[in-house]
Amino acid sequence: MTIIIGWTLLSFISGSLMFSYWLGLVAKRNLKAHGDGNPGALNLWRTAGYGYGLAGIALDFAKGYAPLLWIVHANAVSGYWIVLPSTAALLGHVFSPFMRGRGGKAIAATFGVWSALTGFSASLAYAIILALLLVITRWRRKGKPLTAEADALQVVLGMLLLGVYVYVSGFYDGEMLLFWLINLVLLGYTHRNELRRLLSSNRTDRQ
Repeated sequence: MTIIIGWTLLSFISGSLMFSYWLGLVAKRNLKAHGDGNPGALNLWRTAGYGYGLAGIALDFAKGYAPLLWIVHANAVSGYWIVLPSTAALLGHVFSPFMRGRGGKAIAATFGVWSALTGFSASLAYAIILALLLVITRWRRKGKPLTAEADALQVVLGMLLLGVYVYVSGFYDGEMLLFWLINLVLLGYTHRNELRRLLSSNRTDRQ
């Protein structure tokens, strides 16, 4: 149990490292005061340019990927216990103590954790799902720019569809389904404001 707690804490600390926010400061951009105020890689991209954005994505991916890859290859934590460090990496990003408990949306970190847990298979499936949803959304919007609400819907709906893939494929054990459910809830939480606005606009349109 001590080993499990130790790896869980390490994953949380790794996830809590707010690389994108710090890169924004290097670029003389306080992400909390620009864009949507999110200290994540996407806001860094929009605020400081693609160079900083790509670096932020890579580092946010790595902070989820590195500790879990180490755990998996060392077989340090197995079975349903793997859900704890996996979830901790995402919780660290969402509730980073470096940001006084207000972190990012955990999209890049999500890809990192799933890549380590499944050897990139599930993260690749998620990327394909998101790409298909993007094509469909652009087609429905007839070339109009995507809104933050549309982005949020794609991320959460994509994770929901990933759960279908994880279950139907038969490649993954029960702990992966449990982690998927937790991941879905967390992404719903981090995108709650956009989803709330989307629901409100749909109700207004119907009236």
